[in-house]
Amino acid sequence: MKKIIITSLFTLITTIGFSQNFNPQRLDSLFLLLEKNNKYMGSISISENGKTIYTKSIGYDDIASSKKSSINTKYRIGSISKMFTASMIFKAVEEKKINLNQTIDKYFPTVKNAKTITISNLLNHRSGIHDFTNDEDYLKWSTEFQSRDKMIARIAGGDSTFEPNTKGQYSNSNYVLLSFILEDVYKKKFGEILNLKIVSPLKLKNTYLGGKTSIENNECFSYTFDGKWNKENETDMSIPLGAGGIVSNPTDLNLFIENLFAGKIVSIEHLNEMKTLKDKYGMGIFEFPYFELKSYGHTGGIDGFRSVLSYFPNEKLALAITSNGINYDNNSILLCALSSYFHKPYTMPDFTTIAITTETLDPYLGNYGSPQIPLKIAISKKDKTLIAQATGQPSFPLEAAAANIFKFDQAGIALEFNPDKKEMILKQGGKEYTFTKE
Repeated sequence: MKKIIITSLFTLITTIGFSQNFNPQRLDSLFLLLEKNNKYMGSISISENGKTIYTKSIGYDDIASSKKSSINTKYRIGSISKMFTASMIFKAVEEKKINLNQTIDKYFPTVKNAKTITISNLLNHRSGIHDFTNDEDYLKWSTEFQSRDKMIARIAGGDSTFEPNTKGQYSNSNYVLLSFILEDVYKKKFGEILNLKIVSPLKLKNTYLGGKTSIENNECFSYTFDGKWNKENETDMSIPLGAGGIVSNPTDLNLFIENLFAGKIVSIEHLNEMKTLKDKYGMGIFEFPYFELKSYGHTGGIDGFRSVLSYFPNEKLALAITSNGINYDNNSILLCALSSYFHKPYTMPDFTTIAITTETLDPYLGNYGSPQIPLKIAISKKDKTLIAQATGQPSFPLEAAAANIFKFDQAGIALEFNPDKKEMILKQGGKEYTFTKE
């Protein structure tokens, strides 16, 4: 599901446990830096062999009341919910209530290609069903209750993006439909099934299907940043359900994924099926490379929330990050955590900015294109701020790191301008792309 941000920060820090592999000082330094520079609000938990070795929380549950976050704060986890939903589908398979190869026309006769789309296709995003979150009017109704019939009608009303099982393409619609299938086979609401099949057996204390945010229940609001922190609208949780509607915290998420990989939720055989990739998609699970290592998990985003859950089976290492406001690339926090455990190199971010006059920005303005990637970037200005906008994406403000270097820490982007050559170099994720001014 969608969005991001952050806010002015103050800290509650808890570091617990001990691991010979893990050095917490680097992560401590990063979070202090993020706090000092208003870059992040969120929580992290790292677990090894089922024992928590590190936690930290910074930021606020609610800026208006100055309620600080803690390790007990609960966050909307977005698409990490899909791991829970996929696990429950496999539970239903093990209980012989459904099978992966059955088509979905029994449940959704109005959905295009329902007679050829299987439950398996929904799980690994090979259905061709369009993603309703991409609909032009989505944000107009996303904060309002939607009935099951209305959601099915919205999903059925879109065109198929490809023939079923010919390729993979991510679609939240798949997991909303899987949620409804679970409700049909168990004759219960999705939240009840979640509690019955996963939450209660694992004794998860902070995990459930979300509703309207309750600060009194240690939930938090989410925020986005455009020079100040703005409280985000709340997606009505009747919409995402098992595609992105679950609330949890990092400690519970680590317990969940540890038990999943221990074969305590579904069989190891079915876990292996969940991990099997086709066109980069597993069944509710992604694969994440880290140097020569490999982990499994999922990312999530809804409203201003961002999250990631990752598990390294060989090391029995679980790591969960949940945030309710980011102005810094979430992946960089993950990389810092992993480098602290695996003793890999990591460069601390530099949030130094310089003052720029509006006239300094003029040579950089214009439209840029690159043969390396099929998108164009328009560079404009607003007062003394440089603004970038890629094709089909929202605009974002850039901070000046040098007279000709500008950055957007929220996405880990740096733009370096060379007006004499009419060039702009985009740097992100260790890669560089050269753009030419048109």
